[in-house]
Amino acid sequence: MRRLLNDLKIMLLANLWVVPVLALLVGALFYFVAPPPPMHARLATGSPGGGYHAFAEHLRSELEQEGFSLELVPSQGSLDNLDKLLKGEVEMALVQSGQELTLEKADRDKLAGLGVMYREPLWLFTREEVHFDRFADLLELRVASGAETSGTHAVTAALLAANGLDAVHYPERWQHIGGTRAAEALLAGELDAAFFIGPAETPLIQRLATEPGLRLVSLRRTQAYLARLPYLNAIEVGEGMLDMASNVPDQDIVTLGPLATLVAGEDFHPSLTPLVLEAARKVLEKGSLLDPAGQYPAAPPRSLETLREASYYYDKGLPILQRYLPFRIASLADRYIILAIPLLVLLFPLFKAVGPIYQWRIRARIYRWYKHLREIDVRLYRGERDLDLDGEIRRLERMEDELGRVEVPLSYSNELYELHLHLRYMIERLRKYRERATEEAEVG
Repeated sequence: MRRLLNDLKIMLLANLWVVPVLALLVGALFYFVAPPPPMHARLATGSPGGGYHAFAEHLRSELEQEGFSLELVPSQGSLDNLDKLLKGEVEMALVQSGQELTLEKADRDKLAGLGVMYREPLWLFTREEVHFDRFADLLELRVASGAETSGTHAVTAALLAANGLDAVHYPERWQHIGGTRAAEALLAGELDAAFFIGPAETPLIQRLATEPGLRLVSLRRTQAYLARLPYLNAIEVGEGMLDMASNVPDQDIVTLGPLATLVAGEDFHPSLTPLVLEAARKVLEKGSLLDPAGQYPAAPPRSLETLREASYYYDKGLPILQRYLPFRIASLADRYIILAIPLLVLLFPLFKAVGPIYQWRIRARIYRWYKHLREIDVRLYRGERDLDLDGEIRRLERMEDELGRVEVPLSYSNELYELHLHLRYMIERLRKYRERATEEAEVG
C-alpha cells in the first residue's frame, strides 16, 4: 500500500505541468461562455382590462413558477407596442398580425416573431334597430372604430379601404374610441355601432353579448376580404357560442380577425424563447371558446423573422435538458456543454500526451546519469593519459550513493537497477585501468 501511494505521488509530481494547462483551458471556457440569460423581461400588453392584458397576467403567473419575473407594461395598443419595442422600452410585446407591415423594412428587421398566441375576432355590435348588410351601411351612423393607435382601428380602416370607403369624411359620426368607453357609449344610445377586438371570453365582449338592446352581426364576403388582407383570418362563431342562455349569437355567423402575435425586440435574449413559449403553451393548452385545445402557440407570420430558438420549439419542442431540468439549471448546462465540446477536443490530445511525457520524465531521472558514464567511456576508448582515475572513481561512488535516493515507480525499477549495474561496472573498470597503469609505471 505504501509503495502504491509512493508511485501515485511520483506520478502526480511528474505531471504537475497538466495543472496550469487545465487551469488555462477552464479559464478560457468561463471567459468565453455566454452570460446567463436574464430572469426578468418587460411585456407591452395594451390597456388594462383588454384581452392582451388578461393573457399577459396568466403568462406572468406561469413564468413565476420558473423564477422568471415578467413586468407588464400597459400601452395604447398594437402600434404603441411596436413603438415601445423599437425604442427598447420593452423586450416583448403583443401585437396584432398585420401591424408590423406598417413599419419600414429597416425597423421590421429589428423585430422577431416568437409565435401566434390566439385568434382575435373582430366583433361588430349594433343597436337592435340598426340595419346592417355591408360596410357602406355604417358610414352615416354613429360608430366607434377603436382608439387611433389601436389594432381595432387599424383593422376597421383596412376593411373600409377594401370596400373603397373612407370614414374620414364623417368625422362627426365615426369616433376613434374603443374598449370600455365605446361600450358605455353604445349602451347609453350615444352610438349606433361599435367595433371591438378580443377573445370571446373577454368580460367586455361577454357583457355586450348579453345586453338585450344590442345585436352581434355577421360580416359577409369574408373570402373577398381574406384575398385582399391575408393577415386576417375567417372565424366562425356558432349559434349560442358567446352565451347559450341568451342564445348569442342567435345564428351561426362569420367574422374576421387578426392573430395575437408575441413579438421580441433587439434586447430580448434568445435563450428565453423556449421558456416563454412553454409558459404560453400551458396557458393556452385548454383552448378557448373559438380556439381548439393544443392549437397555440403556433409559428409567427412570415412577415417577421422567426428566431432560430422558436423554430426549434415548433419543430421539436423544448430543448432536451429543459424537458427534465429547471430552466436555470438547463440553461447553464446547455451553455457549458456547447463550449465543453471544443474543450474536450483539446483535452483529448493533451491527455494522450500525458503517458509519453510521464514516461520521458521518469526515465529522464535515470538516463541523465548515463551522460557522465558515456564521457568516461569515450575518454577511456581514446586512451587519454590525463584522466584522474581516483577522482572519477570517487565521483562515481558518490553518484551510486545519490542513485539510492532516486524514487521511481515500481514499473521502472528494472531500469534503475540496470543503472546501478552500469555504475558498478564503470567503477570496476576504472579500478582495473588504474591497477594496470600503476603496474606499467612500476615496470617503467
